[in-house]
Amino acid sequence: MQKTILILGATGGVGGETASALLRHGWAVRGLVRGIRPGLDPAITWFEGDAMDRAAVLRAAEGVSAVFHAVNPPGYRDWDRLVLPMVENSIAAALANDARLVLPGTIYNYDPAVTPVAVPDSPQSAQTRKGRIRVAMERRIQDSGVAALIVRAGDFFGPKCGNGWLAQGLVKPGQPVAAIQYPGAPGAGHAWAYLPDLAETFALLLDRDAALPRFARFHFAGVWDADGSAFTGAIARAAGTTPTVKAMPWALLALIAPFNTTMRELREMRPFWQHPLRLDNAALVEFLGSEPHTPLDDAMRASLAGLGCIAPATA
Repeated sequence: MQKTILILGATGGVGGETASALLRHGWAVRGLVRGIRPGLDPAITWFEGDAMDRAAVLRAAEGVSAVFHAVNPPGYRDWDRLVLPMVENSIAAALANDARLVLPGTIYNYDPAVTPVAVPDSPQSAQTRKGRIRVAMERRIQDSGVAALIVRAGDFFGPKCGNGWLAQGLVKPGQPVAAIQYPGAPGAGHAWAYLPDLAETFALLLDRDAALPRFARFHFAGVWDADGSAFTGAIARAAGTTPTVKAMPWALLALIAPFNTTMRELREMRPFWQHPLRLDNAALVEFLGSEPHTPLDDAMRASLAGLGCIAPATA
């Protein structure tokens, strides 16, 4: 029997990629959007409504096997006021259908200054506002008793990821790569997650839902850049240029932050660029046998093409 999933955030990066992966795996996929419009994926059954409207979420979720919670307030606006009510609505929808609630997690639950390597049950001592809210989200999910799957991953990048660090910090979308603005301290490692690989991981895990514990947590290792050079090198090779690598002007961000919500949120994440924090995926590999992995150069070419920085590959 075909399984059905509701994806909140199906037009976003991780939600959209996961929808594509689950469609390939034979799932029926529903999406909730504030307004039905041209250009939406016709393979997805779309429902109109807001993630803040519990009745709309419950209508869209009727009869599903899983609810994928990948929705965030646009531009981080009112993050602290909206995030927890949104996840409460997803919890209610999952409980009403005895469905599994799925959450793409982040590294922000941890303090990178004291946790260089994190396993799924490492102490969550978040030092940022965003991180503390992430911890609270996971705690509410666990306390609710809902069947849940949380996969924590590093910073997202991919051909459909316009809001990650690659697009908002390192390169300029729509322009050839003449320079790379790198946020990290010299020699500090950083964890990245290529969204098509992460999406395939979610699909593989959900295909084995019956074997998962009721509250399942895994770490997705993704791309571990031990000193920053692997990622910038891949950008240069994909672009076919020799771009200048410049340090991110964190002091300038501090001046802009009081007037720009996105800059304020980016600046708060600076500790994750000053200290290495690697995610240990041993539990994931033990369960699945391996972690999906696209070679970094291939992933970067697809990502830069998606951002309009290079021409798409031709068949």
